[in-house]
Amino acid sequence: MWIALVVGLAAIVEDVWRREISNWISLAALGGGFGWQIWSGGWRGAGDAALGVVAGFMVFLIFYLLGGMGGGDVKLMAGFGALLGPWRSLEAALYTAVLGALLAVLVLGVSASIRWWKKAEGSRGPVSIPYAPAIAAGVWLALVPH
Repeated sequence: MWIALVVGLAAIVEDVWRREISNWISLAALGGGFGWQIWSGGWRGAGDAALGVVAGFMVFLIFYLLGGMGGGDVKLMAGFGALLGPWRSLEAALYTAVLGALLAVLVLGVSASIRWWKKAEGSRGPVSIPYAPAIAAGVWLALVPH
């Protein structure tokens, strides 16, 4: 849980501040995940970590290819996949999708309200939405014991 908490907070801060997620954050999740899985499960844990990386990467790769998400988000989820294993990675992706949709509605609503109050004219470019908060929260929810 500590790995997910620390890496998730680092990703949130950087994504909100800079609108990108550095590779070192994703690598910290990947390394911490493999370390934890191997320590707690040996070779089977290593296999779970590898399958988790694939699951996390593949679920978000689709959204990246469609232009709805950045590469840092995909790499972050792949890194967290090592920590979660394959099934919890899919669970985290589901939580992330729901939380991300709520976040998008909130950000778009606030952005539209600000433009309305300022009486802005003309169309604006697309609103950038940091997705690391939704990813981190989805991972944290997947780690809550059922």
